[in-house]
Amino acid sequence: MSKIDLNALRDGVYKTACEHGFHDVELSNEHFICLVISELMKAMEADRKGKRACIESYKLLSQASIERTRNPEYFNEVSFLYHIKDTVGDELADAIIRLLDLYGLRGIDLNEDAFDEETISEYSVTYRNKSFTESIFHIIKFIASNNEVFVRSCIVPEMLLLEIFGLAKYLSIDLMWHVEQKMKYNELREKMHGKKY
Repeated sequence: MSKIDLNALRDGVYKTACEHGFHDVELSNEHFICLVISELMKAMEADRKGKRACIESYKLLSQASIERTRNPEYFNEVSFLYHIKDTVGDELADAIIRLLDLYGLRGIDLNEDAFDEETISEYSVTYRNKSFTESIFHIIKFIASNNEVFVRSCIVPEMLLLEIFGLAKYLSIDLMWHVEQKMKYNELREKMHGKKY
């Protein structure tokens, strides 16, 4: 994995969320953390249903469709819906996106130096002897117990991201790829993604 510019990623996620109405009303940190947790629970449901992304089929269908129609946005969306959406990787990406959005909202700067392949590998070891449900519980407990990260710097905010990236690494999921694809998809969606909040 190449070095990630976390602050640029955070800014892009936050900008898209603003453009889609997610910050039209001021809401609490707890609101946003609950949305992160809901994405992690959806990842668990995807795992229960055996829903894994079919990345090769996604790429092949997208490329063939673009070559035939010259309409990459539409066919990337269709291919995404069919091969990627609502899978474990997609839902873990949503959790990352929700955290980055909150960091953008609160103006929290992230330290890219704390976020590299070696560190992610170290975090992945945490999940070696855990079931998927235990892994999700571990992350949710860690996130919920560290709400103060948004008030004061008692814990490094990257650690919340690293927990999710560590699980994805353990599962051999290219989470950064999933985040990038979901961000492209989110840019095309309607206001509030058709939801109440």
